Amino acid sequence: MKAESPGTLLPLLKQYFGFASFRPLQEEIIRDALDGRDVFALLPTGGGKSLCFQLPALVNPGLTVVVSPLIALMKDQVDALQAAGVAATFLNSSLAAEESRKRLRGLHNGQYRLLYAAPERLMLSGFLSDLQRWNVGLLAIDEAHCISEWGHDFRPEYRQLADLRGLFPKVPMMALTATATGRVRGDIVKLLKLREPRCYVASFNRPNLTYRVVAKNKPYDLTLQFIRVRPEDSGIVYCQSRKSAESVAARLNEDGVKARPYHAGLTPKQRSEHQELFLRDDVRVICATIAFGMGINKPNVRFVLHYDLPKNIEGYYQETGRAGRDGLPSECILLFGAGDVVKQTQFIDEKPDLKEQQIAREQLQQMVHYAECAGCRRRELLAYFGETFGAPGTASARTAPSKHADSEIGAPNCGACDNCLSPRETFDGTIAAQKFLSCVYRIREKTRFGVGLNHVVEVLTGAETEKIRRWEHEQLSTYGIGKEHSRPQWAAIGRELVRLGLLRQTAEKFSVLELTADGLAALKHRKPVTLTKPVAIPESKVQRIGEIACDEILFNRLRELRKRLADERDVPAYIVFSDVALRQMARNYPATEREFTRISGVGEKKLREFGDIFLGEIAAYLQTNARQIFADDSFVAPVPAPRSSLGDSARDTVRRFRAGQSVEQIARERGFTASTIYGHLAEAVEHGEPIELDRFFSAEEQQRVAGAFAKLGFGSLGSVFESLDGGCDYGRLRIFRAAANAKTGRARVS
Repeated sequence: MKAESPGTLLPLLKQYFGFASFRPLQEEIIRDALDGRDVFALLPTGGGKSLCFQLPALVNPGLTVVVSPLIALMKDQVDALQAAGVAATFLNSSLAAEESRKRLRGLHNGQYRLLYAAPERLMLSGFLSDLQRWNVGLLAIDEAHCISEWGHDFRPEYRQLADLRGLFPKVPMMALTATATGRVRGDIVKLLKLREPRCYVASFNRPNLTYRVVAKNKPYDLTLQFIRVRPEDSGIVYCQSRKSAESVAARLNEDGVKARPYHAGLTPKQRSEHQELFLRDDVRVICATIAFGMGINKPNVRFVLHYDLPKNIEGYYQETGRAGRDGLPSECILLFGAGDVVKQTQFIDEKPDLKEQQIAREQLQQMVHYAECAGCRRRELLAYFGETFGAPGTASARTAPSKHADSEIGAPNCGACDNCLSPRETFDGTIAAQKFLSCVYRIREKTRFGVGLNHVVEVLTGAETEKIRRWEHEQLSTYGIGKEHSRPQWAAIGRELVRLGLLRQTAEKFSVLELTADGLAALKHRKPVTLTKPVAIPESKVQRIGEIACDEILFNRLRELRKRLADERDVPAYIVFSDVALRQMARNYPATEREFTRISGVGEKKLREFGDIFLGEIAAYLQTNARQIFADDSFVAPVPAPRSSLGDSARDTVRRFRAGQSVEQIARERGFTASTIYGHLAEAVEHGEPIELDRFFSAEEQQRVAGAFAKLGFGSLGSVFESLDGGCDYGRLRIFRAAANAKTGRARVS
């Protein structure tokens, strides 16, 4: 089959998908597939894998079969394809028997261009017989890493796919994945029996993502503060345990943030419901274990926050990749504390297989290194996958990963991670390094064997433990010489000395520290050592690089319109239009169909279905609002929410109030006066808690009270009370004043 020319492919790309150009490597992959070649494609999350088999399906005669293990992904992609005018369907266990039969009839009649199916369904003998009659033109194996035991998500049912080559010897095969090491890539090619495949590996760099690590101090308060500063954004909070996911979701709901948990302990129906609420923007935050995310194509996830430390870099990269799939700026926050390292180590020690333990320890060390490094986090992530950030002449240069990337001199600044935006302070750590290195040396000198990081820290801080007494380490000259630092501080110093190459840490069950040649030289010759201060809690205000500046009021109106249209059609909002498209509309104010077609994602079907509606909304807006002129794409971050946390008693009052109880009911049940409850609510409002004034005042009362405060000021409630002739009690006046103070940023008035 002769490959289509770019001149043929681009009109189809615009007609069905609304894009004017391809992403990197997409066109090359598509042309090879149309040429009948086998293809291996490694495109990171958000890199546009799906288009690589969806567009050929519009050119190829016959049926394109997509193998996917993900029920949610099948429905998601088929909904999007149908909205774009592409005849696509899926078959999986979520369908009722009659619906499955209906779709099978359609396949027999040649009604579809794409079919999505799970591997276990595909490899049934009867189904394979049907496939051989349906004129299959392309076999696309999505999530292809599932075929390898070395992959992070091995699925035995994928091994059966090896039989496809013999059953369809002349049909080109495409294997796609978002993450795979060299070993896994080799397994995919070998086990799927790909024939001289063209292999494409895209850059792992996601330039629209900002990476930050925050010291884990009162993690829930940090999470709530982060989410509150972004009142319109949706995101994912990843938690280590089901209990934590449930707890964080419940607390967010109590604090006025619509959230749902997602984990394997929920029923399939619950998971589906919670996922659907999130996809449709009815819920703003999903609090999930790692069971969530894979295959979810929600493009407008604006943040991913890791409440707990991930097990490895690969999992962390995949999970952060759920953010910003539409290319708009999005944020990835990792809360990091030493306690997480201890928990993960305990989990590793419970693994029965010693080889698994060793691998898990190595992976944990890499994750901790990323969290504590002082250098560019983007460079660290890319180095893990063998890619050098900012290598001249290529966007995806492959090198061996750097063990000490944070100490490289003259490395490029990515401009979108905490260490590049606000480099951490350094200090002269020569004395601390000398003490630590000397302690490691003295311990081995006395006992003839090495010990772990924690034991070295205990010796330095003068701890009285059974091991110290048994090995007589209290007699060492380094015993108790490090009391100027806490144990967590010494542990962080030790790990940094490992990163700097002065110490080596083994990955066996009884992990030990050893001096390297460089460490021994630094100790003997008292070489200066510069250390970095640990990660600190950042300011709330966050710069979002690369945001599309637009008329924010119009953008929000268009979002509301999009939501109504999506609900009418029973699909997620982004199926109608992406945030990128809405921001372009709110920036360029299209007035004609021709101008509207220049918006990203506007194909022929969407122009017919939505063009008049959105053009009408924009025109109506401009009747009462002036156009804004945008000189650049700068973005002004929202005003940060107050940083202090609300007390437990006030929080309980707010929870009850949100549940529908009146002030009087709450006071009665809690044994307080109504005045105390009003005080709790006023305090909550001043801390940024969203509480509607409509529950306290009619519209007319709000006007009268606002007029009184405007005339008399906010200093004395008594004068305002008297001016209203007692028509509004003190409790409600306190609420009104708190809301006004919170809105204008005034300091609290007692």
